[in-house]
Amino acid sequence: MGIDISSQSNSIFFIDDAGNHLIKKPFSLPNDQEGANELIKRVIDCLSQYNLSYVKFGMEATSHYGWHLHLYLASSSELLPYKPTFYVLNPSIVKGFKKIYTFLPKTDNIDAVVIAECVRFSKLNPTPLPDFKYAALQRLTRMRYHLVHNLTREKNRALNLIYLKFSTYSQDCPFSDIFGKASCAIIENFTPDDIASMPLEDLIKFVSDNGNNRLSDVNKIAEILKTAANRSYRLHPLLAEANDLALSMTLENIRFMQEQLKKLDKEISKLLKAFSQTLTTIPGIGDVLAAGIIAEIGDIKRFKNEAALAKYSGLVWTQYQSGNFNAQETSLAKCGNQYLRYYLVEAANCVRVHTVRYKAFYNKKFSEVTKHQHKRALVLTARRLIPLIFAMLSKGQIYQERGDVYNT
Repeated sequence: MGIDISSQSNSIFFIDDAGNHLIKKPFSLPNDQEGANELIKRVIDCLSQYNLSYVKFGMEATSHYGWHLHLYLASSSELLPYKPTFYVLNPSIVKGFKKIYTFLPKTDNIDAVVIAECVRFSKLNPTPLPDFKYAALQRLTRMRYHLVHNLTREKNRALNLIYLKFSTYSQDCPFSDIFGKASCAIIENFTPDDIASMPLEDLIKFVSDNGNNRLSDVNKIAEILKTAANRSYRLHPLLAEANDLALSMTLENIRFMQEQLKKLDKEISKLLKAFSQTLTTIPGIGDVLAAGIIAEIGDIKRFKNEAALAKYSGLVWTQYQSGNFNAQETSLAKCGNQYLRYYLVEAANCVRVHTVRYKAFYNKKFSEVTKHQHKRALVLTARRLIPLIFAMLSKGQIYQERGDVYNT
């Protein structure tokens, strides 16, 4: 059975193992509980009519739209005697399979037929039902992924607005964090003209007050700000007010998202306690990174070996070979779980700072090329990290600096 899923309706088609069409044409049902009940009824009628003993359901992985249907069909007591199996297919698999049918139009009904044929022909492993313990953690770690990316976009927007207001500020910023409390207070309250004309003592007091008296050399910070203000371009008065408003709102968004991130990290750490894991024994990997990796991997027994885990994460490289030619430069495969890949790369970036073993590997890969050095070395370090993570999750082992692992 092929199901092409959308937010409001599902297109459905039935075939048997021999490729015979069991219905004349695909039909549509609402993507809700009533539609699912009608679907179960039609499936059972078809099985009875043709004296069939089992059913396979194929559906594309369409974000969250197939979540409820998959669980509802799997929990149906009426379908249980027919040993239902489910195949949630990567859209790229369906797209590639569809190419064998030349000149097919792109419609939901046709896609339902193609999905059914894909399940019939392809040697696929059934998709297990989600483990809700992992699924709950995954909701939060994926939320964090999107929040971090939104925060990065807001910061980039803020930097553009800061440049218009105070063109030399970013390059001369005397604060360790341009979006820290003291730095933002300067940006929001003063123009370059204000800072240039302000008595040095007043500027020192303002910086000290907004830095909660934690800044090491307030006098030097004030002097750097004065110098930067004198060198900066001046924004046209007609644009200054609008730019200030946009900057103020953007900085407020950044503060809000930073607070949300703190709340999310606390909740992720709380949920992680339900898991028996040793990933946090690796220097540089804290609760958040460990949770992101565990949530996306799920049960490690799903993977035959570390190579299968690497493929799932998308940390594999394409190969191009023809005759005697074998390409030396290959790109990262555009496949796999983007969330797992993100958390593995973030973990690699932290681990290479805190461990001798991975720092040496990173430096070696960094020195091998002259372009994209950091990005290339970091991704390769993430791939190097996968065997360790696979072993630790499979056997409950802890990390030792020299690279060995021991049973807990």
